[in-house]
Amino acid sequence: MTTARLARAPGRLFAVVLAALMLSALFAAQPARAETEPKVVYHADFADPRRFSAMLTSINNMVTQYQNELVDYDVRIVFVAHGIRFVTDDALEGTPFEEDAEMAERRENNASRLKALQTVQGVKLEVCDITRGQIGLDAAKLYDGVELVTSGVVRIAELQQREGFAYIKVE
Repeated sequence: MTTARLARAPGRLFAVVLAALMLSALFAAQPARAETEPKVVYHADFADPRRFSAMLTSINNMVTQYQNELVDYDVRIVFVAHGIRFVTDDALEGTPFEEDAEMAERRENNASRLKALQTVQGVKLEVCDITRGQIGLDAAKLYDGVELVTSGVVRIAELQQREGFAYIKVE
């Protein structure tokens, strides 16, 4: 190797090292892709069928975006108190959650949208067994695939704290 080449070698090495450092800094500045799937729990403890419809729209928009981006997701709805109205066709007569005219009018549409979210888009449905037991609703009257959880609010807390779920409540 000539003297001139030896003199340029440290400069080339420096340039290569500098380029590597710049590239690593560039990649470090990029937002990291989620290492885990998005996890979201919706809280349904209200009686209003219009509000429930808005929640279904929100969930549909969310899972559609995840599907378009080819992202796996875990989206759940936990039904507590008045929310039990949306996971059964029983009119719940004689209970605080009894069907009213608006619920009767919107039940079929909301139910079909909910079932589509569950069966087509994989949204999981969980209902508070305390609520179900307090009104004496037979578990067989819940829609297919609805999972009973001991306490709806405890379940929501567990999903948030232990499993890292984001919490959404549509107002």
